[in-house]
Amino acid sequence: MASDRTGENMHRARLALTLMLATAGSATIASPAQAQIAPAEMLAIDTKRIDAALKAMVDDGRAAGTSALIWRDGKEVYFGTAGMADRAAKRPMRRDTIAQIFSMTKPVTGVALMQLWEAGKFRLDDPLAKYLPEYAAMQVYAGKNDDGTARYVPADRPITVRDILRHTGGFAYGAGPTPAHDAYVAADPLALDVPLAEASRRLARVPLLFQPGSQWSYSAAVDVQAALVETLSGERFADYVQRHIFAPLKMTETAWRQPDARLPRFAAMNVKKDGVLGQMPDADARMLNFRDHALTPGGFGLASTLDDYQRFARMLLNQGELDGARILKSSTVRLMATDQLDPAITERLWLPEKGAVGFGLDFAVRKKPPQTSTENRGATGEYFWDGAASTLFWVDPANRLAAVFFVQTMPYDGTLHRDFRAAVYGKDYRGPAGD
Repeated sequence: MASDRTGENMHRARLALTLMLATAGSATIASPAQAQIAPAEMLAIDTKRIDAALKAMVDDGRAAGTSALIWRDGKEVYFGTAGMADRAAKRPMRRDTIAQIFSMTKPVTGVALMQLWEAGKFRLDDPLAKYLPEYAAMQVYAGKNDDGTARYVPADRPITVRDILRHTGGFAYGAGPTPAHDAYVAADPLALDVPLAEASRRLARVPLLFQPGSQWSYSAAVDVQAALVETLSGERFADYVQRHIFAPLKMTETAWRQPDARLPRFAAMNVKKDGVLGQMPDADARMLNFRDHALTPGGFGLASTLDDYQRFARMLLNQGELDGARILKSSTVRLMATDQLDPAITERLWLPEKGAVGFGLDFAVRKKPPQTSTENRGATGEYFWDGAASTLFWVDPANRLAAVFFVQTMPYDGTLHRDFRAAVYGKDYRGPAGD
């Protein structure tokens, strides 16, 4: 995608992460069909090809350091690194390097909320206001009056829980061209000095960009998911995630607030400006993970290691279970990895830039093989997401594969994903046919 979303860059700017960081259907789907996954064409993992791709990213100045970890058929089939985790400190990229994963936080939040769905705490098509009353009377931006003032109309239907899981609620995510975007900036819902409950109340005072369910637009909805987890569970969001996801999966080094003792393994952040990759000041790069904040955002903020996040990906690949720890039912994983967007939703912001994909519950979902020679390689039925610093993970059930790719490059550079995927699959890979 062109960036890891204007909203996240807004957050980083507000957090003094420097100028370079700033830079669905109208009818809900009651019983979505599971994506059909055909047997994949033969896929051979070429470790030398992947090594070369990672090295090239460093050599051509797109990354200071890269690393990747791939599991297939229940075993590790690739691990490799290139370059530096911190060029100023001359620390190489290592397996235990801790990286900021930004929006790869979102699928973790989605899993937490869907655990509560399995427990019967809510229904997907329940009005959000049933649990968070501040969303009961939303206004929608409807253009400008003749005198140039903004015009707002009532929402024609409630925002549902499904809407916040698939980005069809109508929320903004930072600055933009409309007065509703201006209202978002003024409300500052994701300020780090407010807890999730207050963040949700602030967001509810911001007019929606469109009628709920009518468009797909990446937004602060996943932070609303986190607030909903707190309301339904009665636990602080970070505590819930630790008890119900990280601890059972043995993800021992994934956290919003990292212990200070881990700072020597923390990767530096790198920002490209005027074609040159420079290292962000350490104080700015460490803002999210090495200071105490009131907000534990659902949409960003986690830092993790390759092995930790791969355990999360492997759990999904294994249909909700890993090493005896059942995190989700297999049917729930399939539901999350199934396209939730009605074909009538034709306005999808930059989502089509990711290829022949739809959107499930906190994942993009590949519906067809790559349609052009320039589209990222991948298999029908895969689901994935990425982060502002150009990190990426995906789960490919057709090839029984899960991949995690770490880099700390801003702004988001989609060419890194293109090249890594081409190295994994081969440039000509198209995989099985889709729906």
